[in-house]
Amino acid sequence: MSFPDPKPGLVVRYDYLWTHEAASGHDQGKDRPTCLVAVTDKAIRPQYVVLLPITHRPPSGDTVGIEIPVKVKQAIGLDDAPSWVIVSEHNIDEWPNGGLSPLPGRAGVFSYGFIPPGLFAQIKARFLALAQAKKSALVRR
Repeated sequence: MSFPDPKPGLVVRYDYLWTHEAASGHDQGKDRPTCLVAVTDKAIRPQYVVLLPITHRPPSGDTVGIEIPVKVKQAIGLDDAPSWVIVSEHNIDEWPNGGLSPLPGRAGVFSYGFIPPGLFAQIKARFLALAQAKKSALVRR
């Protein structure tokens, strides 16, 4: 089993734990596509990643998300239903970690591919703005 190198923009399958689930005492989430938005230097051990959830649920209230265009979803192998990368909360976890899981029907494959650079730049900028304003909730795994 070989995990991909963690690089910003990579979309992996991960058991993302929402902040409301963590607040309720859960320590495991649902396997879903997630986008790596930041990675610590690989010379540092353990290496950590920042993961943003991808969901079909449109953002509402204080939740902030960036919609993924259908063409991007098709290119990386996600379904055609509307989806958003949520930038107002995130998980921090070691890499690799036990929360990574293979893609459905693709044993040993853990990544969908990469968000295109232009869209990733939007996602990263919005996430960083919210994080600096302390408006991005964190679950440390």
